[in-house]
Amino acid sequence: MKAVVDCNSFYCSAERVFRPDLQHKPVVVLSNNDGCIISRTDEAKELGVEMAGPYFKAKPVIEQHGVATFSSNYNLYGDMSWRVMETLRYIMGKENVEVYSVDEAFLNLDEVAFDKLQEVAMMIRKTVEQWTGVAVSVGVAPTKTLSKVANHIAKKDKQATQCVTVLETAEKVNEALCRTPVKEIWGVGGQYAEKLKAFGIYDAYQLSRMPEEWGRKNLGGVVGIRLIKELRGEPSIGLDEELTEKKMIATTRMFGSPVSELRDIKEAVATYTSRAAEKLRRQYGAASMISVFVVPKEERKPGQSFRHGPSVSSAITLPHATCVTSELIKPALQMAEKAYHKSISEHKTQLFKKAGVMLSGIVPDTTLQGNLFIPASGNNARMLMDAMDNINFSMRNDILKFASTGMERNWKMRQELRSPRYTSRWDELREVK
Repeated sequence: MKAVVDCNSFYCSAERVFRPDLQHKPVVVLSNNDGCIISRTDEAKELGVEMAGPYFKAKPVIEQHGVATFSSNYNLYGDMSWRVMETLRYIMGKENVEVYSVDEAFLNLDEVAFDKLQEVAMMIRKTVEQWTGVAVSVGVAPTKTLSKVANHIAKKDKQATQCVTVLETAEKVNEALCRTPVKEIWGVGGQYAEKLKAFGIYDAYQLSRMPEEWGRKNLGGVVGIRLIKELRGEPSIGLDEELTEKKMIATTRMFGSPVSELRDIKEAVATYTSRAAEKLRRQYGAASMISVFVVPKEERKPGQSFRHGPSVSSAITLPHATCVTSELIKPALQMAEKAYHKSISEHKTQLFKKAGVMLSGIVPDTTLQGNLFIPASGNNARMLMDAMDNINFSMRNDILKFASTGMERNWKMRQELRSPRYTSRWDELREVK
């Protein structure tokens, strides 16, 4: 048996941990630059606050009902996610936990007796909530896809299910499948849902009855076959080991407001390169390729909603793999300037909404060789980077940074309603009186 543990309105739950006065009250969390609503509690949903809807449209309802509103606080959410996953690893053992996303994990329950599944699932839910303060739902079933179906049912009526649903028999599985629209099936997107409806398939049970060869032809080959098998209760998707070393590292951000100056673009790209280099060093890697992109803001026609223009990118293969920030910033700035001028000439715009940096061709930095043709001190850049990382980690707020990243950073992302970073900043710890 497999289980999926999914945090309920995770970002909102993380905010509530340090604001107990918000329990059972409407809460929403906004996206980058406070643009859209990306997390909402059930209380906010009942008031008519739409998920992924623009904040400015929901603002009248939010202000009328006193909905607590927060900007995204990724330092807090990342730490709370780690606490939830560590709790699951402690309960089940590291080898039985697959972290699927920041708020979701699959568990292997093959060693749990069938008559104990409900009890164990409830224990997992209560332990996570007691140890971390984050509310979760648990779905248990013979396969990962069916466990997602069970979790969806558990969340749909939290009071009746107590946020736990176990599908341990064929009868329960079939009943759950009949209640699940195809659009709610894990791995079935909006386009595939419409395609299935054209075939007269409206729920998960109907899809599970289709021949495997039909799935191969109409649902993406082997992926379709696996989906149908999983819905029938035949495990076809195993638990994956946690990916500790990334093959590509990217840092991208929306600007706080559209920028037009090349200087601002360069400062942003230099800052994002520094962030990416820090992540690279944390996994003891070195990158042999770097790419930079900028996204222009297109002019809006009357009645047209805002949209981004097509991104303009540039990439380069480095002379040698490196994790040294200064060696990455130099080509990044050259590519930023190139992308900037190319965007202006092609798209006839000087306003930009977003930029990003991607590092790829990553190899272990232990495989790098020093250069015989430079002084020995020139081969010690990694030691300098380690010292810089340690100081910044302990002191925070980029105490040490490269001058090319700028001082004022007027292009920074807006977070006007961000809560304190309670768990990762000494000066923002929660005060108890």
